[in-house]
Amino acid sequence: MRRQHHLQSRLLAVLLAAASSGCSALTPFATAPLAARPGTTDPGPRVAICYNTFKTPPERLQQLAQAECFGKTTAELVDTDYRLDDCPVLTPGRATFVCKPAK
Repeated sequence: MRRQHHLQSRLLAVLLAAASSGCSALTPFATAPLAARPGTTDPGPRVAICYNTFKTPPERLQQLAQAECFGKTTAELVDTDYRLDDCPVLTPGRATFVCKPAK
């Protein structure tokens, strides 16, 4: 019983810390991109953004990915995954883009 109370107290502390961090915990950010599937050749480098699937509109993802691309390239969405290895719990989505040369 005491152990359960201790776990509940710790969980409450973590939740309060997350809540007090405000919106910054939900802010999308650049991360390592998903690797290309075998046999796939990308026309440019890959970039990725971790984001909250409920709070981040697709237009914002596109803007952030475009900011990660260099030179005269266009960020094109190629994949999305939800593995917590690369993105934290509050921003579990990872959108991977390819920076294609502009035409």
